[in-house]
Amino acid sequence: MNNLSRVLKKYIDSNQYQGIEWIIKYKDKIYSDRIGYLDKEKKIKIKDDTVYRIWSMTKPIISIVTLQLIEENKIKFEDPINYFLPIFDNLKVLNYNSDSIEDVKNVEKMPTIKDLLLHTAGFSYNFLDDIVAKKYHDLELFYSDHTTLKEEINLLSSIPLLYEPGTKWTYSVSVDVLARIIEIVCNNSLEEVLKERIFTPLKMFNTSFSINNANNLMLSYHYDSISKKLCSPNVNPRYISNYGYPLNNKKFSRGGIGLYSTAKDYMAFALMLQTGKTLNNNKIISTEMLKKATMNQISSSFLPYQIKNFDIDNLDENIFDPYGWGYGFRVLIKDQKYGSIGEFGWSGAASTYFLVDPYNSLTAVLMTQVFQGEPLLQQDFYKFIYSHINS
Repeated sequence: MNNLSRVLKKYIDSNQYQGIEWIIKYKDKIYSDRIGYLDKEKKIKIKDDTVYRIWSMTKPIISIVTLQLIEENKIKFEDPINYFLPIFDNLKVLNYNSDSIEDVKNVEKMPTIKDLLLHTAGFSYNFLDDIVAKKYHDLELFYSDHTTLKEEINLLSSIPLLYEPGTKWTYSVSVDVLARIIEIVCNNSLEEVLKERIFTPLKMFNTSFSINNANNLMLSYHYDSISKKLCSPNVNPRYISNYGYPLNNKKFSRGGIGLYSTAKDYMAFALMLQTGKTLNNNKIISTEMLKKATMNQISSSFLPYQIKNFDIDNLDENIFDPYGWGYGFRVLIKDQKYGSIGEFGWSGAASTYFLVDPYNSLTAVLMTQVFQGEPLLQQDFYKFIYSHINS
């Protein structure tokens, strides 16, 4: 396992990634290392406690807090979203196969908390290839780095759903809606709720929606597959890299993106997902709820799901083909050469990634900061780990 740096160094040498950090815990042994640069132009090497924008790896944290509130009977899976957010009372949905954002009707069934967790609520994402996504983009939904979560969700409520809730799976901004509901139910800011329920118990002291000192922050890049080099991430206005992600706006929060973290901090969260408890054996979430969260919860008719940008016609490979979806996590449900049934986790837009495998007592976190990064990095990381634990 200590030879992983030799495998991943080629991604640094070929200018596909500027820096990579990882932590792997297999049974009782921990393997960690980092290679490359925090800032490749200035040749500043990755430091201890390098900070990363973790993008969609924010989502699993929001999902766990949602499940905590369900366990506490403060919300229910079947609660409709307008119970907490009356601004959605007049929610519309596109007519079937409509090609006009104006061709709508009243929604027949209001999205529920469960729909939000499962991405079956009918929302979309700015970078997807549908007319609702295009409307999000035109209205600059979530592009701001100074608006509140409440303001963004209020804007979202004015846009029709892509489909009737519960009838399809589409990766979406639904977790941002969950985050706003968390604020309302807890009567507190999302930052404070996460600090109280997740960050402080797990000693994730470098995880937050804002940072005052950017000296340890890895710079973000985009990988240009044509020129085969790293460049500025601002290459297309509809890419998620254009979402607001401020450094030190204390009022900023989101549910689908927004957190800063370190490899060590996120590893603490990922390790908790093995048992539902902190290292001191304090409960974060029950084993029963954790089991439900990390098993497939969506219909076989929604499988295999895929996620692709609006500018991609067909994926060369659907990395989610062997996976189902739980309450906030991809979940491996098909046998394959590498991996173990029940392995789960998620990733972030800038190529961050984590996995949890309870069967093998395996947990791993991979951190970097490249949009549209070469996917072979995660695949090599995954294959290397499993080839060594199975050898």
